[in-house]
Amino acid sequence: MSEIENHSLPHQEKIPSLEKAFLVARTAMEHRGQDIVILDMRDLMTLFDFFVIASGTSRRQLHAMSEHIDEALSQYGARRLGIEGFGDSQWILLDYGDVVVHLFDPETRAFYALEDLWAHARRIPLGPLDPATDAGPSAATELS
Repeated sequence: MSEIENHSLPHQEKIPSLEKAFLVARTAMEHRGQDIVILDMRDLMTLFDFFVIASGTSRRQLHAMSEHIDEALSQYGARRLGIEGFGDSQWILLDYGDVVVHLFDPETRAFYALEDLWAHARRIPLGPLDPATDAGPSAATELS
């Protein structure tokens, strides 16, 4: 195995779902996502663990956020299982199995009001999502 291949192996390890949700939130924030929310669905659903919800201000921004989220997660071995709404770009849904990402334009987000629909889901505090911080893993240990 070459040094380059060996160097990239740690990123291919499966990351826990909460860390994946924080990575999605951080990536959305880096690409000007707004009103980012992580909902803990583990007590309410058996199909997945977390919703990550974010808004974007334009079709181009929603596309960019979805592409960068996909790229960031793929670096950690996460594969997207499905995508919906990319063409219309009012509501893009990215399914990663244990984490489901909803990217909305503001009007569509207000209309569907997922946070209200799932109001009994626990909101995960985002804390600092600066890439230099270790917000994801420390929060993961606090919630376990």
